Amino acid sequence: MAEQMTGAEMVVQALIDQNVQHIFGYPGGAALPIYDAIFQQDSVQHILVRHEQGATHMAEGYARSTGKPGVVLVTSGPGATNAVTGLTDALMDSIPLVCITAQVPTTLIGSDGFQECDTVGITRSCTKHNYLVKRVEDLPRVLHEAFHIATSGRPGPVVIDIPKDVQFALGEYTRPEADGFRHSSYKPQTQGDLEAIKVAVEMMLRAERPVIYSGGGVINSGPEASKHLRELAELTGFPVTSTLMGLGAFPASDPQWLGMLGMHGTYEANLAMHDCDLMINIGARFDDRITGRIDAFSPDSTKVHVDIDPAQINKNVRVDLPIVGDCGLVLEEMVRLYRSITNEPRTEAIADWWKQIEGWREVKSLNYTPSETTIKPQYAIARLYEMTKDRDVYITTEVGQHQMWAAQHFHFDKPNRWMTSGGLGTMGYGLPAAVGVQVAHPDALVIDIAGEASVQMTMQEMSTAVQYRLPIKIFILNNERMGMVRQWQDLLHGGRYAHSYSESLPDFVKLAEAYGGKGIRCDNPAELDAAIQEMLDYPGPVLFDVLVEKDENCLPMIPSGKPHNEIILPDTANIGSIIDEKGRQLV
Repeated sequence: MAEQMTGAEMVVQALIDQNVQHIFGYPGGAALPIYDAIFQQDSVQHILVRHEQGATHMAEGYARSTGKPGVVLVTSGPGATNAVTGLTDALMDSIPLVCITAQVPTTLIGSDGFQECDTVGITRSCTKHNYLVKRVEDLPRVLHEAFHIATSGRPGPVVIDIPKDVQFALGEYTRPEADGFRHSSYKPQTQGDLEAIKVAVEMMLRAERPVIYSGGGVINSGPEASKHLRELAELTGFPVTSTLMGLGAFPASDPQWLGMLGMHGTYEANLAMHDCDLMINIGARFDDRITGRIDAFSPDSTKVHVDIDPAQINKNVRVDLPIVGDCGLVLEEMVRLYRSITNEPRTEAIADWWKQIEGWREVKSLNYTPSETTIKPQYAIARLYEMTKDRDVYITTEVGQHQMWAAQHFHFDKPNRWMTSGGLGTMGYGLPAAVGVQVAHPDALVIDIAGEASVQMTMQEMSTAVQYRLPIKIFILNNERMGMVRQWQDLLHGGRYAHSYSESLPDFVKLAEAYGGKGIRCDNPAELDAAIQEMLDYPGPVLFDVLVEKDENCLPMIPSGKPHNEIILPDTANIGSIIDEKGRQLV
């Protein structure tokens, strides 16, 4: 039955009907009718952020850790433009968000009114879809469509721009179960072509050097997809690697796990990708940080690509067998068809391949030189992992060296426990994302592994954590450098460190206390475990300033644009001296 209500009340009722429990936002004049409607109900909890970028990252962390859409509410003009970074981040990493932006009244649109901007125009390229709702009669349909579009097919962000007069207007609200709340032209293909899946299984039964390459699409598909990935690996005996976004879909403790692939991936994962004869890409998009030089990427392999987004097929890498469909459903069919032929892994057929992989493993590419006087960043993360691995732990990160060290040295056996900015590489992501994860999982241990430069970009969200009593832990690897920028300046620019270090860092202990949290500092490896324990024992938000080796490089590393077999290893690294035959530093 249709109900009479204002546009603002429709927004809140739609959130309730879509089972939204939390919304992240910041009020402003154009959004006040919606905020007034929120004030008059108790079903949806609003989390007041300190900056709209923080709201989008909180919603991303919430969505990534739960599989549910994250919801954002911001005002017009700067409220909307401040959200653009998070929207783009969500689009790149396929995170389902619904972002409701307020707009000036329809009579003022185009007049350069106070706090007016072309929100639809600005966000067209950084959202999966967006709407400007000019009639209250359209609002219920748009609200429900937005959730459908954000969460189905390849997930992504959707913006709904609602003018203030539409929020005040009276209209009929219809609930989502009514007919017509499915976008008529948006019907993503979820079932993979059965004949193509049969061909893929036949390829698996013939391969001698196979590798399964999984991505964030396996995580996005839901827990069943990760279960089927593990079943397929166990059935076949094949080695498994993944992208940065796919960590946790396959357990890091499993002997078939090769570690992360790509620019800062393991030696064994990258060499296996380079030398394989069958690559099974499940839910990854052949990102440049994975492929390196395209014409030298896995040159002798037959390539199978499973992706729900047909636009990703043959976009970056030409493949031999495309399968468009949901990763979980395709994996389920692969398992079923493989079992219909045999239940035996191909142990003998790929024994030589595993022998070769074990040889690459012996290189121990993640090794580092320990120190008794200085905390190495790898050691800090290794100790953090050992002291939290038996807890219900979720990890977020900022972006930079610390992010790659976290991916290398913190190990994930479950999906949805690793929240990081992959495609856009957004500094400042981790702290607000940790807030969003903690809102979703109030009893869990949530840790942001941070860098001292990245974390300052959204540091104000520490205030949000304190206000809502969210006991997030910010584990800062403080090398007083923009570490990855400094490392690339070594690689490409002759060690000319143009603005890649900070001469005026805050005292993070005092800063934590100023916000109402706890601050801890440690610079001694012998005292690190006790300091980590102090962080874990504190019942509120913590900023932990870990002073680490200033000039440590993040290795292994494949220089940009180079093939996987030109990987720089820790024991051979002299990054500043890598030059080409004409004496120029590598690009």
